Amino acid sequence: MEKARLFLREEYAAIDPALPHWLSVLRSTGASECFHKHGTFFQHLVEVYRILKLWGAPDDVCRCGLFHSSYSNSYVNLAIFEPGVDRSRVKDLIGDPAEQLVELFCIVPRQELIHDMLLFRFSDDQLQEAAASDRSGKKSKLLLPDGFITVKNIRNGEDVRLPRRIVAVFVLLTMADFCDQLYNWQDNLFDNRDGELRFSGNHYWALWPGDVQPGLWMSSISRMGLLLKGLLNEEEQDNGICDAPAAIALKLPPLFDGCSKLLRPVDQIAARDLYLEAVGADLKRQGFDWIAGKLRGACERNPWIGEPHLVLAQLCCLEGAFEEAAVEAALGLERLLQWGTAWDKRVAWEAWIAWGRVLEMNAKEKKWPSTAWGMINLGLVK
Repeated sequence: MEKARLFLREEYAAIDPALPHWLSVLRSTGASECFHKHGTFFQHLVEVYRILKLWGAPDDVCRCGLFHSSYSNSYVNLAIFEPGVDRSRVKDLIGDPAEQLVELFCIVPRQELIHDMLLFRFSDDQLQEAAASDRSGKKSKLLLPDGFITVKNIRNGEDVRLPRRIVAVFVLLTMADFCDQLYNWQDNLFDNRDGELRFSGNHYWALWPGDVQPGLWMSSISRMGLLLKGLLNEEEQDNGICDAPAAIALKLPPLFDGCSKLLRPVDQIAARDLYLEAVGADLKRQGFDWIAGKLRGACERNPWIGEPHLVLAQLCCLEGAFEEAAVEAALGLERLLQWGTAWDKRVAWEAWIAWGRVLEMNAKEKKWPSTAWGMINLGLVK
């Protein structure tokens, strides 16, 4: 919570002394005026940086996250810096190793690299096998047996050789990038009804922003987590040899039990539907048991989302079940802090955290408003 509190209070200099200057530079480029999915490009860059920081990523990877698409890339045209002109400026800002990552990130065909060449190439069973711990050194290297992969530079068509560690960095960056920006507008665009996020549809007419319901992206992130863990396992079998700039040290995000579990698409769909039924219900008409059952079902089908726990905490406070409310509020907060972003993006991550803390505080004090004005009065967290 202490690291998250620095972001919540915008005490950026305490996170990195150079961060306030970086943010000022990004604003001066117009990043806060550029569209990006459910906000501005500036907001997206800051939130990806926050996610990576809360996941414990190395400084150079976090800095890359803050500038990650600033030369434009294979997904989106957001060149707030000209790659042929401004690279030295960006190097002066964030350092050579981080800028090299930014430049690489912007020239690789990321959809082809992460999805076609890796994520969609292997089955769930193969990814789970690659991610399984095995320190014997005898396990076959399924993902990148040669320790590298070659892709084409999207700007000039030349070969780009990516060592395994850099591929792992790009998987981690893509996890943070996707979980910040995806919600059901993208599901509508790509016809992601099955929750596998294969980007196979072409519903370009999907009206923005849609209803901004939670998207079906978390199953794909769980597969990326297995892929990341598998890549790091393979490198460990190579006795830690790291053919990469600055020998970037990586750790697994605190998701899916250390990136060891798979969330099935059918479970993420069921969890979302149960959650939406619950939050759209009328307590006086459907009753506590019916709504609580939906929320508990959502938590069972997808144990890694926080928002259903917080809604259940409020429900328990209304019923005077304060001990259960405190437990649910703590669980919801824990998960939201682990992600560093909201699953239900109809409300900002910061607001979910503040709401969760209000719930937890009041549950521990065994009190809850019984009037509408009392609800409006909620806000202060001690």
